[in-house]
Amino acid sequence: MTDSTQVIEEWNMNIQASIERKLNLEFRPTYQLIENESHLHGGGAGESHFKLTVVSESFAGLNRVKRHQSVYALLADEIAGPVHALALHLYSPAEWVERTNDRPDSPDCRGGSRVV
Repeated sequence: MTDSTQVIEEWNMNIQASIERKLNLEFRPTYQLIENESHLHGGGAGESHFKLTVVSESFAGLNRVKRHQSVYALLADEIAGPVHALALHLYSPAEWVERTNDRPDSPDCRGGSRVV
């Protein structure tokens, strides 16, 4: 492995850790799942596409737009850099129970160079 490849891999590993740390500090979730879906998209592996499922009391009383805006603001540095896409599934604890602890699957990627 070349030095530049190692640096890129270390940076990539830190992206998911950064997202997880920020979400934990800001929203104190009762449930959180961060899935790197970059391998499902064209352009190779890395950390550019994530699916976030976050259950937090902080989302109670907020509509979907406000929830998404709060996450986008929190992750502005990641979005301005290597993160290309976030699939956000944000629930209050009561909504999560109503959903029977489940969230939708991500749609197939329509872009990139992925071979089907």
